[in-house]
Amino acid sequence: MPHIRLKAEGPEQARFRVGDKVEVYCDHENRKGERVRGWIQGVVVHIDGKMVAVQFNVPVYLTNGWMIPDKILWCPVNSPHIRPVRKRRA
Repeated sequence: MPHIRLKAEGPEQARFRVGDKVEVYCDHENRKGERVRGWIQGVVVHIDGKMVAVQFNVPVYLTNGWMIPDKILWCPVNSPHIRPVRKRRA
């Protein structure tokens, strides 16, 4: 199946692609079930002109305290709170 581009990619859109692993700085639950604020890894599931949707395997929360039921957090494309996953040293 050929790749279909809906609109031209700008510099912000080229930063992430669907399927990329990223880290987002947000409120989420750690392995102990405690709510913490920090970097957590997720996968980009949708991108539009201004926003990136990232899905997580653990519950994530909005800044006002509400849990996001589908575990998909939307972030502005140019936000300092989203970054590509950093490669770990062996």
